[in-house]
Amino acid sequence: MELGADFDLHRVLAHGTLPGIYREPDPETRATDLRSYTDAYLREEVQAEALVRNVGGFARLLDLVAAASGRILNVHNLSQDAGLGYETARRYLEVLEDTLVAFRVPAWSGSDRANLIRHGKLFLFDIGVRNALLRRPLDRPLDDERGLLLEHLVALELHQRLPSFLPDATLHHYRTRHGVEVDFVLSLGRETWGIEVKSSRRVHTSMLRGLKALAYRNPSVTRRILVCLGPRAQNIDGVEVLPLEDFLELLPG
Repeated sequence: MELGADFDLHRVLAHGTLPGIYREPDPETRATDLRSYTDAYLREEVQAEALVRNVGGFARLLDLVAAASGRILNVHNLSQDAGLGYETARRYLEVLEDTLVAFRVPAWSGSDRANLIRHGKLFLFDIGVRNALLRRPLDRPLDDERGLLLEHLVALELHQRLPSFLPDATLHHYRTRHGVEVDFVLSLGRETWGIEVKSSRRVHTSMLRGLKALAYRNPSVTRRILVCLGPRAQNIDGVEVLPLEDFLELLPG
């Protein structure tokens, strides 16, 4: 929204949108600054502010959080992978949320609770920070991560805009125990939107399956939206297929 015509999706998915990083014209300097930021601030300042005693454990957890960003969070598994006790890992995650380094998108309960996954998703506050922590190449987003990163971008836009412009709105994700999922469920008063994000330019009917299942099991869903990188808006079997830019224009702000 703030970048306007300067918005470059390729750059955003690689370097994120921290103002000082994004405005740097030289790509190599952007990458160097981003890595310095993650090492100097996230690994040192956050753990110092939080009085973290197990520095190594916190660093391992931070890397695992970056790898899990945009995915369903299981604190028990995360604590084991980081070599930390469950309560310690839970407290460190709270530190990341309290310092606004990460945020959660909880699981939606809806009317089909028995069949739903209850774990939320965790997102880091910036895509470039996520990429730098994972030592991804920062000249371009990896092809096999493009869908995950695009979903991450949409999550950030929803998370950042809603509290200011629609404070009563709530954001969740939807996934059943059988693997049917929808990236986001946005509740706006009496309206509920199911939102699926795909990095493809062409839409296949298989991409609509989750949205259709969500609406079938939950009559409260009033709008089904597939966000993609296609060139034009269209309607397929009652699902609104919207280019990323068109979808962002729907959001307040």
